Amino acid sequence: MRTCILYLVIALILSIYAAQGQSPSTTSETDSTANGYWMAGAGYTVVDDSGDVFDRLFAVRNQWNALPYPSRISLGRYFANGLGLELIGSYNEYKEGKIIDGQINDRTKPYWAVDSRFSYDLNKLLGETGWFDPYVGVGVGYTRANEQPRGTYNAVIGFRTWLSDRWGLDFSSSGKWSFGTTASNHLQHAAGVVYKIADRKNLPPDAMEEQTLTVIENQQSEGDSLLIKQQEEQQILARETQLAHEQEALLKHNREKEALAIQDLRRDNIRKELDALGDIYFNLNSSYLNQESKRVLDAISSLLARNSEVELMINSHADSRGTQAYNTWLSDRRAQRTVQYLISAGIAGDRVKGAGLGESQLVNHCTDGITCTEPEHKENRRSEFEIIKF
Repeated sequence: MRTCILYLVIALILSIYAAQGQSPSTTSETDSTANGYWMAGAGYTVVDDSGDVFDRLFAVRNQWNALPYPSRISLGRYFANGLGLELIGSYNEYKEGKIIDGQINDRTKPYWAVDSRFSYDLNKLLGETGWFDPYVGVGVGYTRANEQPRGTYNAVIGFRTWLSDRWGLDFSSSGKWSFGTTASNHLQHAAGVVYKIADRKNLPPDAMEEQTLTVIENQQSEGDSLLIKQQEEQQILARETQLAHEQEALLKHNREKEALAIQDLRRDNIRKELDALGDIYFNLNSSYLNQESKRVLDAISSLLARNSEVELMINSHADSRGTQAYNTWLSDRRAQRTVQYLISAGIAGDRVKGAGLGESQLVNHCTDGITCTEPEHKENRRSEFEIIKF
């Protein structure tokens, strides 16, 4: 029980800290897949079946039993309301010389368990954090321990911390109480790797993405209309050059002037289109691109594909929190991820360059020592786009 309470306190503290560091309205791909997903895991287990586990929780040498290789697998289905249904299988061995049920174990004995449980994501109560997910759960199972089979009812407390949109680490402790038998109760600790598989068919339609596609289509239509108008003007000029030889020099001058004006207009339109898309923003201490950023980058890649002579400079920034060296490193990572995303979308690498500028170019008053809100800090965690060549 004390271990469960300890895990709960740690999970609550980390959840509150993480919720303060990220606005609940800011979602990443990890958050978006929470509408419904499967998750598989594998890892290690530690069993404490000493009989006095609540008095000597960390007597590792005398009471903990573990194998040197992964011996736990899990599969779960998780829903938008925070509930999850999990099936877990684990294997272990009681080592000779360990304390089992208050006695020194005289030989190696196998331990195995199959458990099912319902879990609940505490972020539903504390606010979404994206990278940190504490949870609690209850369930039932069947265990064979110390050569005694028994049914158990279980309680678990734990947390997952996400390393990327899909991969994460899972840590938990479970109390397992036997019912209907004289078998002892025990604790089972677990640590492992989990992989999230999004159930895309359950995700809601993304109105923002549809709106972005509509804007792009409208911009393409306007570009086509402008091109047609330019062609018509050039045809008129070509016909006029045939009227008289003496007017040829003047018409040539007019054509060159018109071409320059059209080129300037086209450059202005490209700049306006890029400015309309705006900057992209990052979560606190993160260089991963969220869904909104990816939609903006998709629109920018479309602009570059339609204008093959354009080259971009991507300047990435950080807010003032943290050291200057760390913020420079983090902003450089943000620039690299932004450049790589455009390259993965089919843009040639020599057309996009990136630079991390750290906290040297803040857009507001949120410098070191100044208290600011999270939305104000977020304005500084950005990547900006500058046309450096037409």
